[in-house]
Amino acid sequence: MDTHTFNSFSASQPFDPAYDPVVSKNPGHGRDYAPTYWIGTAGTPPEDDGPVRHDIDVDVAIVGSGYTGLSAAIHLARDHGIKATILEANGVAWGCSTRNGGQAQISAGRLKRSQWIERWGVDVAKKLHKEIAEGFELFRALIAEPEIDCDPQDGGHLYIAHRDKVIPSLEKESRLLNDVFGYGTRMVSREEIHSDFVRDAEAHGAMLEPDGMGIHAAKLAFGYLRLARKLGAKVHTSSPVTTCRKNGSYYYLTTPGGTVKARQVCFATAGYTSPALHPLTRYRLMPVLSNSVVTRPLTADEIAACGLQTRIPLTDTRTLRHYYRFLPDGRLQIGSRSAITGADAPNQKYYDMLIAGLHRKFPALRGVQIDYSWWGWVDVSHDMMPRIFRPDPGQEIYYAMGYGGNGVMYSAQAGRRVAQLMAGRGRELDLPIFTSELPSYGMLTPFRRIGQRAMYRWYALKDEVL
Repeated sequence: MDTHTFNSFSASQPFDPAYDPVVSKNPGHGRDYAPTYWIGTAGTPPEDDGPVRHDIDVDVAIVGSGYTGLSAAIHLARDHGIKATILEANGVAWGCSTRNGGQAQISAGRLKRSQWIERWGVDVAKKLHKEIAEGFELFRALIAEPEIDCDPQDGGHLYIAHRDKVIPSLEKESRLLNDVFGYGTRMVSREEIHSDFVRDAEAHGAMLEPDGMGIHAAKLAFGYLRLARKLGAKVHTSSPVTTCRKNGSYYYLTTPGGTVKARQVCFATAGYTSPALHPLTRYRLMPVLSNSVVTRPLTADEIAACGLQTRIPLTDTRTLRHYYRFLPDGRLQIGSRSAITGADAPNQKYYDMLIAGLHRKFPALRGVQIDYSWWGWVDVSHDMMPRIFRPDPGQEIYYAMGYGGNGVMYSAQAGRRVAQLMAGRGRELDLPIFTSELPSYGMLTPFRRIGQRAMYRWYALKDEVL
């Protein structure tokens, strides 16, 4: 294999604002990053191994260089002595990992603990909670590595009731977490939110979770990159996988610069998984768009008017939630739902919807300058839970994806778990997220967007009116 070290990624194609994983053949080839706050403030990306330039033989090929793929490479090397090769279509962490809100929460997927119990029973739910909690400890340990400096803002997560009618269900969930899971949440009154946390005008109460952390999304990814390469992993940027075929005991992954021959393949492509990538990943996700904006640095008077006394992650209880936080450099970030299709993503109305949400929460920020605006695809699974799985026992193909917007933290653990599976040491992984495939609606998936439009209208009615 070519061991030459190349300079950090340099885009050869412009960013495509209309990219859509449901209809696009692939995420591109050497495309520039989305114009996010994270990319704008992370500095020059660390060195990677450049594009694939000739045919190569590897033990493990990982498709996708986001948090999951990089964590898998880190743990394959550190825990199992396996040096993986990562193939990335564009720049490192080009997708979800540099477009999220930088919120690490003690969750994975879209379901609450009470919904885990409804689906799997108390015993499985407790084991799943333990798995998520262990993932948070792993995340804390990883970001303490010298290669990773991601501006952590620790202290918990505040889940804010945006309407008074939501408080009883929030109180019920808090009691469940304390009584059944032994997890020390507490309810916070509107007055305490305003005096000690944030003067969110929509807040009627909240549940405070002890685990939660804000991080710099791109600095986290770039730190993972440095650590993975230090441990011996290769990371090839501008190397989109156009086909993946099996011949005998090997897989042949075609890229523009050469074919990669591998014994094992891991797909870690999350919300940027194209239908053409591989039959075992086709239509296993329902990608949805999320918008995000970041203000200019706020003045002391604006900070005081908004009561911004905490820097922990904040989310509200809307079905299509707002996620927001006060950043280390004095800016405010907020995100929420966006368009349904990539073609409609640049439509001004989605930006206006998000700004209206910002103004409802913080009236003092009406007219404040927005310095960064972007959108990205979230890897929502059809049953709202992630999978780390080998979908075909007869093939050495694995995937880890489906976090539903809660992958900043759990992707570290998912990478560790998929590394265990690939190393043949996953026998004890018996939770449903490790033992069942991502459900699929097959060719009906694109048509689910018709239903998605109706659901978005229903969510808005339920959250704001009923």
